[in-house]
Amino acid sequence: MASRPEYVAFVCDQLREAGEISSRKMFGEYGIYCDGKIVAMVCDDLFYVKKTAAGAAVVPGCPEGEPYPGAKPCLLIENPEDRELLGRLIRATWEELPFPKPKKKKEKSAKA
Repeated sequence: MASRPEYVAFVCDQLREAGEISSRKMFGEYGIYCDGKIVAMVCDDLFYVKKTAAGAAVVPGCPEGEPYPGAKPCLLIENPEDRELLGRLIRATWEELPFPKPKKKKEKSAKA
């Protein structure tokens, strides 16, 4: 079951205090970005935040889940209603995650 765009928009709106939030469709589901880093996913209308030590400290006892088979465990946010808490969670997670590596440009092959 694919996630509904309305739910993704709701989650992104709830996170707006954390920074510049955007979403991108990925493999039928959605990646959630904060200030250029992927910090969370919405899969099957469930909200998963990448697990970091700092993020887990913000929401102690938070259940974990896998957004898709074979994925690393993530924090499963069952009720994304508290904007202030979600903002702190996403900022703490963002601080600990690296920026994505720049993609290498493909070299044009010389035609003879």
